[in-house]
Amino acid sequence: RSSDLGNWLGDCGSTLLIYANWRGSKSRRNGQSERIDGSLRAEVALPAAHRMTMVKRVAVIGAGASGLAAIKCCLDEGLEPVCFERSEDIGGLWRFKEDPEDGRASIYKSVIINTSKEMMCFSDFPIPDDYPNYMHNSKIMQYFRMYAKHFSLLKYINFKTSVCKVTRRPDFAKTGQWDVVTEMEGEQKSDIFDAILVCSGHHTFPHMPLECFPGIEKFKGQYFHSRDYKEPQVFQGKRIIVIGIGNSGADLAVELSRTASQVFLSTRRGAWVVNRVSNNGYPLDIARFSRFTLKIKGMLPPAVVSQMVEKNLNRRFNHDNFGLKPQHRYFSQHPTINDDLPNCIISGKVLVKANVKRFTETAAVFEDGTVEENIDVVFFATGYSFTFPFIEEPVLKVHNNKVRLYKYVFPPHLEKPTLAVIGLIQPLGAIMPISELQARWATRIFKGLNKLPLVDEMMTDITQKKEKMEKRYVASPRHTIQVDFLPYMDELATLAGV
Repeated sequence: RSSDLGNWLGDCGSTLLIYANWRGSKSRRNGQSERIDGSLRAEVALPAAHRMTMVKRVAVIGAGASGLAAIKCCLDEGLEPVCFERSEDIGGLWRFKEDPEDGRASIYKSVIINTSKEMMCFSDFPIPDDYPNYMHNSKIMQYFRMYAKHFSLLKYINFKTSVCKVTRRPDFAKTGQWDVVTEMEGEQKSDIFDAILVCSGHHTFPHMPLECFPGIEKFKGQYFHSRDYKEPQVFQGKRIIVIGIGNSGADLAVELSRTASQVFLSTRRGAWVVNRVSNNGYPLDIARFSRFTLKIKGMLPPAVVSQMVEKNLNRRFNHDNFGLKPQHRYFSQHPTINDDLPNCIISGKVLVKANVKRFTETAAVFEDGTVEENIDVVFFATGYSFTFPFIEEPVLKVHNNKVRLYKYVFPPHLEKPTLAVIGLIQPLGAIMPISELQARWATRIFKGLNKLPLVDEMMTDITQKKEKMEKRYVASPRHTIQVDFLPYMDELATLAGV
């Protein structure tokens, strides 16, 4: 906007008023809300041509993987991103810290991603050749830093700045604008944005269903959510129960078994366990997510495809013999990816148990009637709940991890499509390229290059996806935002016209 200052002076004829408006725009670009008399701004009447070409300002909430992609996509479309990150650094979920922080995702020190570098990289910035196929969290952070530096993204991020409130402006039906209240070092500021990209993730608020485990309040040992776990040394010689057999639960059970006296892995319905390394040594997702395999899967009945996959998995180890055989078919639940769990089970380091029925002061009673005494520690690897406490509820209303979003991105009932949620999906595959495509589509919507369908059409699509998901997956808070990697990417690419 500053480049248009000379033209503005000629058209408007008021140096003072134009300078005031320019200063306000400049300060907003820096993420700072400078308090200039509102009446001065209101009196500046820009020519029609300038009003049509003014750059739209987009608030990006969060500077994790999705937030970085969102900033980049805004710049690609000529929009002006202002990113708010509550912590002091980028990376979101993938930035390891010794102590968990409220309102921020948390990982353990040894975390290795479950998707290969070939499938998880952003489209315009490949991961270096010398990086391993499956990267440790520290390598992922290095990649994010290279990405942010290469595209000069850091200057658009306001660190240590929390978003307190996002509300529609009184004239939203006409302008589509939002009031955003942020807080930094105890000082709150309010600013106006033309659009919002919510990139706050869905691994922030731990889900601990303690009401499902009678007696836990009397238990004399320690109990934690898996997000509080960092490394195994502090649990040397302990008898530990891990509840939940998703990726985190399996990882914790394996790692704790190296220092604990005994680890018990408690599961309600078992799991299909998949190795990161597939046939001929290729990464699993490279072997699985191809046009060919997608074509074959579409030609065969789901039961036949499940049977083929399950037979192949049981060749590695018989899930029934290891106490892991699920009550569901392979494609009815997110699989557990773990390379070491079968070895830990066959060596007795990890004992698979049924669901915990109740706790006593020192023991756990399982649903099969067995009892394990002298339990020291319980980890609840029971997933996460997601919510958007900073956004007025009618816009994003979440109930039991369910929220109505068209293509998992746009609230369908807004008068103007100027808010999008990026990365609120649980893919069978990598999330980074999906977030990038979501952001590309969303920014094109903001700019007016693409249009959303009518509300009735969007609601029909949302309902159909919900019914399809409920029919396919076992009932679980985890399966409310599930998507298939290639089909969903194809949907987004078609909508975005890329």
